[in-house]
Amino acid sequence: MLALLHTSPAHVPVFDALRDEDHPGLELRHFVDEDLLARARRESPEAVADEVRAVLDKAVGEGALAVLCTCSTIGAVAEAAAAGVPVLRSDRPMAAAAVSAGPRIAVLATVDSTLGPTTSLILEEARRAGCDVLVRTHLVEGAWERFASGDTDGCARLVAAAIDTVTDADAIVLAQGSMAPATHLATTAVPVLSSPRPGLAAAAEAARIG
Repeated sequence: MLALLHTSPAHVPVFDALRDEDHPGLELRHFVDEDLLARARRESPEAVADEVRAVLDKAVGEGALAVLCTCSTIGAVAEAAAAGVPVLRSDRPMAAAAVSAGPRIAVLATVDSTLGPTTSLILEEARRAGCDVLVRTHLVEGAWERFASGDTDGCARLVAAAIDTVTDADAIVLAQGSMAPATHLATTAVPVLSSPRPGLAAAAEAARIG
């Protein structure tokens, strides 16, 4: 069984659909705690470390062979926890793909608390690959408010419009999984990378290995 830690219930059907498409038969168990993101934004990701660890312990206690954290803001905190099973952040495979695409990377986010963690992750992957990258960040104003109100289509349109303004990049990284629908609306020729599909693939493999 693979457990997923979300900070929005909107991610549950997204990952269920990806599971059905790419990993049929994989058992998923979703743990949703919106307060984790709210507090991490108010204070810091490290402020919710104990709460994140408690969720991970619960997931493992219920039989999880691996845990995937789908929130970029608290991903590093989850990944650093010693849970006894692999704990992955869904945006790491995306960051590795961005580094391999070229040195100029644009990061788009709908909340500013995600920009720092995503940039740090990309730089970490660049060091691992032995290359230098230039990361530029862009906050998509108003998109998070649309998403939080349930207007996911409006959020996607704002993100897609922001994507299409980026021209001087080798890859565009969508820092949050909730931004993934915008990839189908953008018209840019620059590769646009999102985290849900590659993140789930990596976690599914970790769960299979045990």
